[in-house]
Amino acid sequence: MTGHRFHPDKADKLVDPKRREKLNPDALLSKLGFKDGERIADLGAGNGFFTLPMAKISSEPVYAVDIEPQMLAKLKERAEKEGLDHIRYIESDLESITLEDHAVDKVFIAFVLHEVGNLSKALCEVKRILKPGGKGLILEWEAVEMEEGPPLHERIHSDALT
Repeated sequence: MTGHRFHPDKADKLVDPKRREKLNPDALLSKLGFKDGERIADLGAGNGFFTLPMAKISSEPVYAVDIEPQMLAKLKERAEKEGLDHIRYIESDLESITLEDHAVDKVFIAFVLHEVGNLSKALCEVKRILKPGGKGLILEWEAVEMEEGPPLHERIHSDALT
């Protein structure tokens, strides 16, 4: 974990159709049991690869949390084009999330924890914002050499997340 951040100039890469072919957000969220009526926080939302499908599933507020205002602006633009008006945009790092305690039913974090400086603090924040009985779902780059994703030294071994 380096605290290295994804650069907004590469935002289009995140919503590239080729990425959708490899990782279909609609199918994944369905498989993970996302449903209407849930308040969801997408931590490290970026430009909305997962946020927009979440907002199509749940009519409750979906909190798009990202440290980068340019990414949130891109997400807001995409959401407005799709008529999704129940997304709340929160500029915040993951080590001090500006949401109330027990605010959400589900927290979703995809491919961003390796960018967080203090993993322990970020995971404590996840616990804090989850309602009792809520679920935290994490997708992260395994610490193995692969063509895609961040360099090996930035990846998190799965044992660090258990």
